[in-house]
Amino acid sequence: MSEPLRVAVLVSGRGSNLAAILEATRRPDFPARVVLVVSDRERAPALERATAHGVPTVFLNPKDFGEREAYDAALSRMLADYQVGLVCLAGFMRILGRAFVLAWPGRIMNVHPSLLPAFPGLRPQRQALDNGVKIAGATVHFVDEGVDTGPIILQSSVPVEPDDTEETLAARILAEEHRLYPEAVRLFAEGRLRIVGCRVVVER
Repeated sequence: MSEPLRVAVLVSGRGSNLAAILEATRRPDFPARVVLVVSDRERAPALERATAHGVPTVFLNPKDFGEREAYDAALSRMLADYQVGLVCLAGFMRILGRAFVLAWPGRIMNVHPSLLPAFPGLRPQRQALDNGVKIAGATVHFVDEGVDTGPIILQSSVPVEPDDTEETLAARILAEEHRLYPEAVRLFAEGRLRIVGCRVVVER
C-alpha cells in the first residue's frame, strides 16, 4: 500500500470541520492523515482538538511578520518541511496571497457555506436569507487567487425554511460541510480529482 496523503489543516476558530476531517482520517482505510494543524490565533479551540488527536500544532503569529507576504512564506516553508501534499482551510480567517496560492497549485482546498458562486465572502447564510433564496448549501472548492472563486469539487444543497434564522440555517449547512469535506479529501488522496479549466472532473 502507498503512504497516506499528508494533510495540513489551517484554522482560526473552533475547528468543527477539522474535527470531521480528523474523524475520517482515523479510519484505517482512509487514504490521508493530518500531519499538522496551523493557526493564526493562539487560543483557537481547534488547536485543542488537534492535540487531543495527537496531531502536531503550531501557532504562527501574524504579529511576528511585518507583511502578509512574509507570513505566507513562513507558512509555506513549514508545510514543505512537513512534506504536506494537501492544504485544507477550515475556518482560516486570513486571505492567502498570490505567491502562496501559486506555490501550492491545485493543492489547497476550502469549504464555504453557500452554493458557490452564489454568496461568496462573509456571512453567506445572511446573504442567502436577505436575498430570499429557497435553497442554500455548502461547497468544497480548490483555492485560487480570488475569494471563493476556485474550481468547485463537491456541493450539497440545504432547503431554506420560512422561519430560518442565520443561526439555524448555518447549523444545517454545517452538517453538510462536515460530510463533504472529508469526502473531497478522500477523492484527492485517491487521485480522482482533475482540474479542467474552471471545472473539477471526478474520475471513477
